[in-house]
Amino acid sequence: MYDVTSMKAEEFICHEEILESLKYADENKDNIPLIDSIIEKAKLRRGLNHREASVLLACDKPEKIKEIYDLAEQIKKDFYGNRIVMFAPLYLSNYCVNGCVYCPYHAKNRHIPRKKLTMEEVKKEVTALQDMGHKRLAIEAGEDPVNNPIDYILECIDTIYNIKHKNGAIRRVNVNIAATTVENYRKLKEAGIGTYILFQETYHKESYEKLHPTGPKHDYAYHTEAMDRAMEGGIDDVGLGVLFGLELYRYEYCALLMHAEHLEAVHGVGPHTISVPRIKHADDIDPSAFDNSISDEIFCKIAALIRVAVPYTGMIISTRESEEVRKEIIRLGVSQISGGSRTSVGGYCEDERPHDTEQFDVSDQRTLDEVVNWLMREGYIPSFCTACYREGRTGDRFMSLCKSGQILNCCHPNALMTLKEYLMDYAGDDTRAIGEALIEAELKKIPNERVKDICSSNLAKIEQGIRDFRF
Repeated sequence: MYDVTSMKAEEFICHEEILESLKYADENKDNIPLIDSIIEKAKLRRGLNHREASVLLACDKPEKIKEIYDLAEQIKKDFYGNRIVMFAPLYLSNYCVNGCVYCPYHAKNRHIPRKKLTMEEVKKEVTALQDMGHKRLAIEAGEDPVNNPIDYILECIDTIYNIKHKNGAIRRVNVNIAATTVENYRKLKEAGIGTYILFQETYHKESYEKLHPTGPKHDYAYHTEAMDRAMEGGIDDVGLGVLFGLELYRYEYCALLMHAEHLEAVHGVGPHTISVPRIKHADDIDPSAFDNSISDEIFCKIAALIRVAVPYTGMIISTRESEEVRKEIIRLGVSQISGGSRTSVGGYCEDERPHDTEQFDVSDQRTLDEVVNWLMREGYIPSFCTACYREGRTGDRFMSLCKSGQILNCCHPNALMTLKEYLMDYAGDDTRAIGEALIEAELKKIPNERVKDICSSNLAKIEQGIRDFRF
């Protein structure tokens, strides 16, 4: 029985409700009056439910898809402006006891060397990331209670926050680790994490259990209910995601929205972020073994419809995707991207990109400076801002500002100031020249004169060597 407020995974992600929604979508994919009414509702910027959004995903009429894309692009601008938040993943350990058949870290993979960073190695990795210009990390580790206990994760977080190198500092650590207990989520909250991220991989229970045949991750309910435990543990911001290509994409899309609806209904706060990874080649993993892979066209359509259905959420895309795909998907809704990423344990300290411990192949292998340069040439402001986390604008406080459009009043100047820091400390000559011109032009767009004056004054102070201003 479907119940959006239930705390049981199989009731708030209800298989029968998903099938009924997909059947309804198939029956109405050519129902133009209904499709138009759903698009009109989406224009109110309050989102769509899983059944309404599934109709739009099923619709294959080019003129309606164009309307959806145009709306997604406008909603993205309304909520997030032309800012793109930058981050990097940091892989701490690839020890893992799970048997996930799509991940090279699975316990039976004997090809991949196992590695776990010591605190000294964490310092070296973080110093290398600071020297690139990064201010926000997402830490990753396999599930292994012996090698990667919560105390190890907490020690790594503490180490990361205490590394100050030249003008570098990691100002926010987001965490992507396995589902855990309320007590452990409280410890992560006390450690000062930003967002807790956990990909569902697939919401289809039967497929989930086949894809996770062994290890603690095999428990579908425990994994799917993790975000409720995280919020019970005091974590305000959680990030959802599925690994597209494991199961039929329309099923996953519908279930993903149901999960967002559940968090909103129970906790009053939907997902802070939604990630859109696709299965990619990696050691011991052949993506062609999974017969639900999706085209670039469908991938972009999914992203646009997440933006339309969940307008307030931050959307994340990684370096799994090529420059061409990232360009299109940023336009349609993505607001956060990684840059200069290495998906191997200890990879940032190596001159050459190591491949033997990579979790997946990286399609976009440009440096952070090349990505920043590219974004600015495309008309975006690369933002290294972490102000909302540090000012307590998380959870319902962030969402109320975001949904009302007020978040732009602080995010836009914060983006300019953190970009200025990057330009002064890390950018190449060409990137700096493009960035200075961009800041000058964007500064004029700040509507509040007082905010504009303060931002202008702070930009001058950054030139003088002072760092870390924020609204």
